[in-house]
Amino acid sequence: MFAPCLDSLGLLVDIDVQRYARHITLPQVGLEGQRLLCQSSVFVIGAGGLGSPVLLYLAAAGIGHIGIVDDDTVDLSNLQRQVIHSTSAVGQPKVESARNRLLELNPELKISTFGIRLTPERIESIFSEGWDVVIDGTDNLPTRYLIDDACFLNNTPWVYGSIYRFEGQVSVFNFKNGPCYRDLFSEPPPPQSVPSCEQGGVLGVLPGVIGSLQANEAIKILLGLGEVLSGRLLIYDAELMTFETLRFSHNSERDVISDLALSTAMFDDEAWCMRMTRMGDIDEGDTSASKTMFNSLSMNDFVERRKTGWTPFILDVRSEGEYQRAHVASSDLQINHEAVLSMTDSIPKDRDVIVLCRSGMRSQMAAMFLIKAGYEGSSLYNLEGGIIAWKSVAPDEIVRN
Repeated sequence: MFAPCLDSLGLLVDIDVQRYARHITLPQVGLEGQRLLCQSSVFVIGAGGLGSPVLLYLAAAGIGHIGIVDDDTVDLSNLQRQVIHSTSAVGQPKVESARNRLLELNPELKISTFGIRLTPERIESIFSEGWDVVIDGTDNLPTRYLIDDACFLNNTPWVYGSIYRFEGQVSVFNFKNGPCYRDLFSEPPPPQSVPSCEQGGVLGVLPGVIGSLQANEAIKILLGLGEVLSGRLLIYDAELMTFETLRFSHNSERDVISDLALSTAMFDDEAWCMRMTRMGDIDEGDTSASKTMFNSLSMNDFVERRKTGWTPFILDVRSEGEYQRAHVASSDLQINHEAVLSMTDSIPKDRDVIVLCRSGMRSQMAAMFLIKAGYEGSSLYNLEGGIIAWKSVAPDEIVRN
């Protein structure tokens, strides 16, 4: 059953009332809201773990035009979390596998596929199509900064998602002149400090949760509903089943973006290129820390350095509840990562500082906050794997309550 509806140009369009009945019955959506969705366009970067639920829910919601970019092929190891693909699709380009699945779900859609790596040279022509919303489904930092810069230059909102082990993050950038990714992370960390899902693993259902939240934010943007996650970073811990929200705003000290020069430089940097050998994966690179970048430290390296007499300040940026359940016996201070700047009087600037959380994500953010507060990046160490790694290497040093 179809219902006639006028589009923004006054032309008559038909809406499949039966397909979208549960949307149409919502007072906040209705027939007019469903028309907006059917005439909207969303560009999804990556058809992997995050892209899978994003694409499925956008298609089910009736987003009229969906773009997908990914240069990878379906691998058997993907199927643990990349639920848009099937065993029969192994070896196929991900964009084609995703396109086939979406059209099975909703044949009314227009699907544009780009089986290429997104680069500064290609993004301008793709963005010239005028997408309403862009969604990030990568774990590739150079691409993420490229998305941020391109969306800023094109005045396009984009939805960020990130996953690692049991933790995930979601935010919305460049929404109605709101903060950008560069406002939260004005400079990228050293390449070797950024963990990948391949290196650390990821809980299979985690991208389903984070990707669904990304799709939710995109639909809210298109419909003008509720409070969008602009200026807020949502942090989800699947193991502890907790959600935290970190608020942030424009950073007046960051670089002003007038072109793609800064993000292009990351693509040209050999250290980052070494970590971009596969779409969506980040491999080991090699670079040195400067005063604006923190160090990355493995637990094994810490143990070896400690044997030489190294005694850094140990800062635990997990929640108080997590700390009470289990913490490192030699910890010097516990403070939530989002409140770390309120305790700078207790964090020394004349001593090396190890920052740890549960797996290494929140501690990266805390290290960036400390750098913004004037701490030397060369004295800050993000502990790879956090307390999970500490338990594995030195379990007798963990205090449990």
